[in-house]
Amino acid sequence: MLKNIPGKGGGMKLNRLFKWFSFEGSNMAIDLGTSNTLIYTKKDGVILDENSMVALKKGTKELIEAGKTVIPMLGRTPEDIIICEPLEDGVIADFKVVEDMLRFFIEKVQKKKLFLRPRVLVAVPSGITPVEKKAVINTVQEAGAREVLLVSEPIAGAMGMHLPVREPTGHMVIDIGGGTTEIAVIALSGIVNQVSIKIAGSELNDSIQTYLYDEYNMAIGRALAEKVKIEIGAAVPTVEDREMEISGRDLVDGLPKSIKIRTNEVYEAMKEALGLMKNAIKKALSETPPELASDIVEKGVFITGGGALIRGIDQMIQEETDLKVKIAEDPLKSVVLGAGIILDNLEENRNLLMESI
Repeated sequence: MLKNIPGKGGGMKLNRLFKWFSFEGSNMAIDLGTSNTLIYTKKDGVILDENSMVALKKGTKELIEAGKTVIPMLGRTPEDIIICEPLEDGVIADFKVVEDMLRFFIEKVQKKKLFLRPRVLVAVPSGITPVEKKAVINTVQEAGAREVLLVSEPIAGAMGMHLPVREPTGHMVIDIGGGTTEIAVIALSGIVNQVSIKIAGSELNDSIQTYLYDEYNMAIGRALAEKVKIEIGAAVPTVEDREMEISGRDLVDGLPKSIKIRTNEVYEAMKEALGLMKNAIKKALSETPPELASDIVEKGVFITGGGALIRGIDQMIQEETDLKVKIAEDPLKSVVLGAGIILDNLEENRNLLMESI
């Protein structure tokens, strides 16, 4: 059959045809987070950035909507619709719902290429258990992937910040996500020492909600708590003081209520959770081999993840450790960009992947 394709031009057309049907063009890296899911493809870069939230039909759990379009629905849905976050503390809490959510996102990204089953690299917490690892692989395969690979979030974050992870020099990466805070010392393509705690962005939001409940007898939603944290919150009491008017429900009479809240109050609300983060960072440093500890003193600490956006988080860590602290240029996307770098040069980077189960 190939004889019927005339000359060089026919061969070039055939090569283009093979390239079009190649699976490689559909490969994607996914940062499957408690709060946000991001997808990267080589052609388009970060092509999807959505909230890890779904709206479901009550009873059947049929997926109605997923992602950022669900946020405006919070607290406004009729009785036959429920809204949930199917990931907790960085791992899958509801396999079927996560599968449906991922299929929704993957189809949204692939559009006309739905016949292609992509190879998918998923960034997961470094402390993930074998059972949780198997759950991620099975869920992503059921969502449409032909092959699933895993990489730890700190390794992906380090790659996204262009740190030389293959060198014998030690680098400390702190990834403050929605469900977990990952603290890892990386050298020679692997994690030498790591501490993972389930204190992160969601816990800080809960702390703000609890504070308003206790101090003002007022209930607010998760989306507003997140907005308060980012816009006027602070990890240290010495940053610029800001004020914000917020509305919620009075817990005494059930009526709508508005108050003004300031930065120092948000700091007080988050102080206990931030203290647990500081303890985890000190624990990781205390367990780091002396040779790598000296590298960290020289190079400092690198922060990524959504928690890096909290004002003063770098100052908090610097004051606690007496080390230089650098925040990633784009902390929300560092992990998925790093996973994308690994995926785009997979043979060269296979030693950075987690061991298969």
